[in-house]
Amino acid sequence: MRHALALPDAGPRMGWHAGGMSRRTESLFNRYSIVLVVIIGLGWSWSLATARSLVQQGDARTGGLGRVTAGIGAALTRPDAPSIAYVTDALLDAFVPLRGRSGRLRAVIGPEGAPIAKDTLPTGAVVTYTAGEQTETGEGLRAPGRAGVWELAIRLGATLKPITDMRVITLRPAADKRQGRIGLYYLGNWPSGGAGGSGYAPPSGFIEVTRENQDTQVSEHFRLRDFLPKDQRNVWPKYLVLDTKLIDKLELVLEDLRRQGVNTKGVKVMSGFRTPQYNAGVGDTRGRASLSRHMYGDAADIYIDNSGDGSMDDINGDGRVDVRDAEFIRQAAERVERRHPDLVGGIGVYRANPSHGPFTHVDTRGYRARW
Repeated sequence: MRHALALPDAGPRMGWHAGGMSRRTESLFNRYSIVLVVIIGLGWSWSLATARSLVQQGDARTGGLGRVTAGIGAALTRPDAPSIAYVTDALLDAFVPLRGRSGRLRAVIGPEGAPIAKDTLPTGAVVTYTAGEQTETGEGLRAPGRAGVWELAIRLGATLKPITDMRVITLRPAADKRQGRIGLYYLGNWPSGGAGGSGYAPPSGFIEVTRENQDTQVSEHFRLRDFLPKDQRNVWPKYLVLDTKLIDKLELVLEDLRRQGVNTKGVKVMSGFRTPQYNAGVGDTRGRASLSRHMYGDAADIYIDNSGDGSMDDINGDGRVDVRDAEFIRQAAERVERRHPDLVGGIGVYRANPSHGPFTHVDTRGYRARW
């Protein structure tokens, strides 16, 4: 029993003593370490407090800090810290309708200051929009008051949640067009008075496409630049009309083709938006209607080119590339319209000619048209 209760010998010195450090040196080292930790803690606290103060004051400079960094700093100093899971659930609820029937939309497009979606955000949530050096904030899901392609993040209490796979695109008003132009970019003039019906009214606004934002994903497979006309290559910014219903329908067509075993990664837009002047007289104008849906942003001519040769692939697997491959896409578009009557529109099949290979036209004009 005595042996069991006996304490072990101290043995060799441990810690700093083992390395030859004296007790006096160790004492000084410990004191300086404590001072260093306190200085670091004070500096960190000062940085967070400064960031929060600048954000609250609306200081555009944010003291040399990035806006996102400053926003995070401000959030971290708030005492009311809801869980990330709570904020994430609220965001999912708010943005699900914006992703379309396909679930693959990555942008919402509308006028400046317009509601984006039904406001399902928690009380007190603040939305921050950023486009380059521009920043706007506000409560609720309402588009910024200036034209641009905006990233967004939502802050609630101590939680900051960037929405990385969604952009808000606000339109440049059509009233800014002068003599057929906005800046140096020539659009031309749409038929006046809504010739052909209400679906043919001139567009009320345009997406401003710059060198910097042209690669913005509007859906899983498509970017802004995919829908630009092929003229005025060196003129920036350019202006575009694009309906998200069209993009949604195209994504659903690709989904249907995938179910048929087609690799759709190589989808190409031969022709998307056409300005009136482009539609009337640029390139091969054969087959272009004077009231082409391409001028209204809800039509696209597409083909699948995984081989990268600039023409349609043999997607129906019959060993040749011809109009039957464009017909294969048409059949997918027909099935999409049967499942989603609200996306009804035009579907047309085109044969190859010396200018291009076969392709399929798809639009969302609101009534059935076939050719």
